[in-house]
Amino acid sequence: MASWTKIEMMTEDGRRVDAQVPVIVSASRSTDIPAFYSDWFVERLEKGYVKWLNPFSGVPLYVSFAKTRLIVFWTKNPRPMLEKIPGKEETPLDVVERLGLSYYFQFTMNDYDAERVEPNVPPIEARIRTFVDLAQRIGASRHGNDRVVWRFDPLLLMDSLTPQMLLDRIERIGDRIAPHTPRLVFSFIDIQAYAKVSRNLERAGIRVREFERDEMLEVAAGIARLVKGWGISAGTCGEADDLPGIEHNRCVDDRLMVKSFSDDEVLMRFIGAKRAEPTLFEHVSAWEAPIKPKKDFGQRAACGCIRSKDIGEYDTCPHLCRYCYANTSSAIATTNWKQHRVNPNADNITGKYGISHPCRKTGFPDFCNRPLDP
Repeated sequence: MASWTKIEMMTEDGRRVDAQVPVIVSASRSTDIPAFYSDWFVERLEKGYVKWLNPFSGVPLYVSFAKTRLIVFWTKNPRPMLEKIPGKEETPLDVVERLGLSYYFQFTMNDYDAERVEPNVPPIEARIRTFVDLAQRIGASRHGNDRVVWRFDPLLLMDSLTPQMLLDRIERIGDRIAPHTPRLVFSFIDIQAYAKVSRNLERAGIRVREFERDEMLEVAAGIARLVKGWGISAGTCGEADDLPGIEHNRCVDDRLMVKSFSDDEVLMRFIGAKRAEPTLFEHVSAWEAPIKPKKDFGQRAACGCIRSKDIGEYDTCPHLCRYCYANTSSAIATTNWKQHRVNPNADNITGKYGISHPCRKTGFPDFCNRPLDP
């Protein structure tokens, strides 16, 4: 996949560097930025750039927000985005809006409280209240309810958790939040494809199993029935199989962008939207979603997302969900979270290569991975 356009930019410490300038930023598939790094994120927005570490090579890459039009937030707890930044009168969402950026949320709300597989996620009742509060906060603007997408992801099975029990939990949540969301997105847990998932579940002593085909069909049929009753749609995330009544989702979604952000001509042209002819009888968007979306080829083959630049880092999410593919282990994720707390104003999440770190002077060598002194 071709890289983003690059510009030369000035860092905080006066160096000139090359930086990618994405139009759409993902924040983030790799960690929960809204829950744990919201203050850091909006400070980086105001600084105009972030440093991202390649998860495979460790090489740092600068990402400039100079041309960013849209942010896709992924989270299990966006409550910090609604609360005032310490010492300021603004919330993180206020800052995002003040800077003229559009945004929407992928809000993962599962109900595994009884199974303790999401140990640091707030209780389900608190998350439901946050979901409604967020939708109402965004709902002050046009298309507010289209901008908080509900994910029950992943669906998993245990000896004590059957397909019907999953459907019952989905129904209990959906009865509360369906008026505040356009869509339910889900996927089936894939343990064998991710060694770290299998390893982390085993370390935690949790026995989770994958779905049989008939169980997938049972759950999909139940979800199709539920969303029809709620008047919303449903889609799978990264699932290759076709399921009756269920669409293949695009989480970074050009169709949602056309519906909610059609007044942003730069964004519309980037995603390849086409001008639509207005009718005499009803308002329609000035744009139509492209027939062939700009697929993000950096994602899995079954992923329908269009192109974005993710700025998160693996091994940094303190939710410590036992099935998480983004954390190698709870210990590493916790260590990196503590590292962030030591240097919360660094230009990357962990602060290992922050602008005040001595490794900066030696060109970010791979072996330099030690924390700053407190």
